[in-house]
Amino acid sequence: MAYWNVSASNGKFEISAEVLEMGDDCLVAVWGGTRPHIGAVGMAQVRPSLRDPKKSSATSSVFTFVGHKEDGAAKMMAEELSRQLKRNTVVAAGIHWDNLSDEDIAAISRLCQDILGKILEKVPPLGH
Repeated sequence: MAYWNVSASNGKFEISAEVLEMGDDCLVAVWGGTRPHIGAVGMAQVRPSLRDPKKSSATSSVFTFVGHKEDGAAKMMAEELSRQLKRNTVVAAGIHWDNLSDEDIAAISRLCQDILGKILEKVPPLGH
């Protein structure tokens, strides 16, 4: 099993993640803010695309605790990691800052994309 950490920051916000490669599967914990926690869990499984069976896509499910809004990040990250890595993937996300503006939420979303990119740089797709 491979286990490692990654983070992304823009000076105002920092998002961190721990990645655990469990055999062929990938487990990612993502957190940031004043109160790290688990707000949502996304799980995705790679499958052939419905539009073009020669391409990969992912099917996902997301579970969100009441009052939390990390479901979008957990779903996006789980689906993209699963699709590109060709692995079953689970992402548990818990990010919290008070009184965020729409601009702040967009900045945090970009940091989650940065984390995603860093994971994709390091974790090889199955079969490669």
